[in-house]
Amino acid sequence: MDSGERVRYETIFTDSERWDRFVFRPDDIVISTPAKCGTTWLQMICALEIFQRTELDRPLDRLSPWLDILARPVDDVLADYEAQTHRRFIKTHTPLDGLPFDDRVTYICVSRDPRDVAVSWDGHLSNINFSTVLNLREAAVGPMDLDELIAASPPLPTGTARDRFWAWVNPPVSGKSVSDLEIMIHHLDTFWQARDQPNIVLLRYEDLLDDLEGQMRYIADRLGIAIGESVWPDLVRAATFEDMKVRARELAAEASHEGFYNDRDRFFHKGSTGQWREILDDEELPRYIARVAECAPADMAEWIHRPPLLGATNR
Repeated sequence: MDSGERVRYETIFTDSERWDRFVFRPDDIVISTPAKCGTTWLQMICALEIFQRTELDRPLDRLSPWLDILARPVDDVLADYEAQTHRRFIKTHTPLDGLPFDDRVTYICVSRDPRDVAVSWDGHLSNINFSTVLNLREAAVGPMDLDELIAASPPLPTGTARDRFWAWVNPPVSGKSVSDLEIMIHHLDTFWQARDQPNIVLLRYEDLLDDLEGQMRYIADRLGIAIGESVWPDLVRAATFEDMKVRARELAAEASHEGFYNDRDRFFHKGSTGQWREILDDEELPRYIARVAECAPADMAEWIHRPPLLGATNR
């Protein structure tokens, strides 16, 4: 793994420079996923496997704080992590080339069909209370660079659901959003290029849906966590979409910030694949395929979109 200078990723709400002050422990787990690719799901799976019980003693976003988000002072977040005596699992949406790399640390990334990410991101944006988030940012870091970052950021997408889908696929401003196709593909590619490293774990959202228990057992194996057979059924059940949705108030991302969402219970919306077919028809697929080809290596694009793009079916 190249240990050259890290890339700094900065948006209105996040700053990867916060990693400069984070001190790793040998068994740390970094959950680094593109937005809306199952980040909270992986945090829950790690929590279940580390603690080997279904009830958590704190909200998930306090057990595994998002280090990069400018919603709390960095000193407070670092203090939370430093005080933890259990195996730590750290949330981030920073690609691998923006993270400090440590051979003693396990890095987990999850892919998802970008078309479903676009739909999920659209719903997520509509549920965020931006006034609350900006107030949290100001309390955490002050007005630092805010005007410049807002000026450089793309406007919030408007129009029909189809219009907003294509704005995500081909945004008017490149590389300045929290999520768009190019940003997602780049994030996955930083892991794809390092996938043969022994401490890199690269998963697919669709595989988690198809075989949750098998994937959880694989994750536990990669993390070196031994779990008794009698415990597995309860852990797997607690990681299902249905169970997590019921517990949205303790499991949703940033749920401990009152007012972060217009409706916290909407955070877990569908948790399925093929949602994009409600917006996009087969006649529009060539346009999407051409855009993916501009952003992604062919072998990675094929892996992300299994089954093949033109054969994808709604589930």
